Formats: sequence, C-alpha cells, structure tokens
Amino acid sequence: MFSSYSGLTCLPDFSSSASLAKKEVKSSFFRQYQFWLFLLAAALIRELPLVSIPFKWLETYFHEISHGIAALLSGGTIVQIELFPNGAGLCTTRGGSTLLISFFGYAGAILWGGLIYSLADKHQRIAQVFSGFLVLLLLGSMMFWVRDLLTFFILTVLLVLLVLTVKLPKLKYLQAIMKLIGAIVLLNSLFSPFYLVDGRNIGDGAALADLTLLPEILWVGIWSASAMGMALLLARKSK
Repeated sequence: MFSSYSGLTCLPDFSSSASLAKKEVKSSFFRQYQFWLFLLAAALIRELPLVSIPFKWLETYFHEISHGIAALLSGGTIVQIELFPNGAGLCTTRGGSTLLISFFGYAGAILWGGLIYSLADKHQRIAQVFSGFLVLLLLGSMMFWVRDLLTFFILTVLLVLLVLTVKLPKLKYLQAIMKLIGAIVLLNSLFSPFYLVDGRNIGDGAALADLTLLPEILWVGIWSASAMGMALLLARKSK
C-alpha cells in the first residue's frame, strides 16, 4: 500500500523578527541618549522667537519663586512677584537671609529643572501628579504674591498651558512634555547667569559680590557649573 503526504512547510518570519530587532535598537538608543535629545530639542525651542516666550516666562518664574522660597525658609516673607514680557522678573522679599535669597534664584531654577525632568523620567503617573502640583503652585502665587495685571496675565498663560498639558489624552505625552520643560528650564539656567556679566554691577551676582567680597564672575561660574553638573547627573540617570 502506497501513501503520500504533501503539506506546506512553515518557515520562521525573519522579516518580523528583523523589524522587532530594529524597534528594540531604536528604543535602546533613545533610552540611552534621551536626555541629550531632550536638551537638543530645548536648545532648538530656545531659538524660536514666539514658541520660546512661555518657556522663558516659566524659567523666570522658577527663578523668582526660588528667591521667595529661600526667604520663607530663612524666616522672611514674600512681598510680591513680578514677571515681565521680555523674560525679566523680580521677587520682592522682606527679612530672611540676603545671602541665601540672592544665591537661590539661579540655584533654585537649576534644582527645579532637574526635579521636573527626573520626576517625569521616573513614571508617567509621577509626571502627572507633579504637573498638578505646579498648577497649584502657580495658583497660590497668583493669589498671594501677584499685585499687577501684567504678571497676572503671564502666570495665567503659564497656568493654561500646564492645565492643557495635564489634560493630554495619553500620559506618555504628558511625561515627554514635562521632560522637555525640565530640560528647557535647566538649559536656561546654564546660560542665564552670563547675562550678569555686563559691567552694570546689578543683579544677584553683584549682590553676592557685595555681601561676600567674592567677584561676581565667581558666582556666575558656580551657577553655570552647577547647571552643567545637574545635566551630567540627569544624563547618567536616564540611561
């Protein structure tokens, strides 16, 4: 008796495996260099005339609220926070340590940038919770420390943008935007202190120079080196 068998031989899907491998390589590459990619995006946004404006306001806000927090922690009070369209700002305080208040404007912005990025990098839910905290911080600032319509308008714009971010349909988008915000704030903190070296003897660096007899350029170097150190730390942790 003779019997025959015919059938199809199943071959492995090499194209699917190759596609999966490529995706894994891309994911691994992005994970390893994601901080530098976000920092590059931050540098590009920083050069866009209109798009960069809200981010400059946000960095200025973190600078000024850091002055205020230093005042509160050293026994003083916040009298008023003012923000201006060109990215300048002013935090008027009463009491507290003048040394700490002057130092923690730029130093605080560095910490804010690092904190925003690192928390957003940990988990999508953490990014969501922290963005909600920033919304509350802005609301509290508007209620207690804003006295002029211009600052109120600027903070309202920032508040609306943050609320829209929180309302994004997918948390991964929120997480990415929070990382970008952190990178932009940190990048601005790296370059902003150099604007003090203008020969006019005004600003936080000049105030610290008067208090400590150390030259202004030294304080500028400390702030910029701290921002660079924070960037390297975030890059290492993001791998």
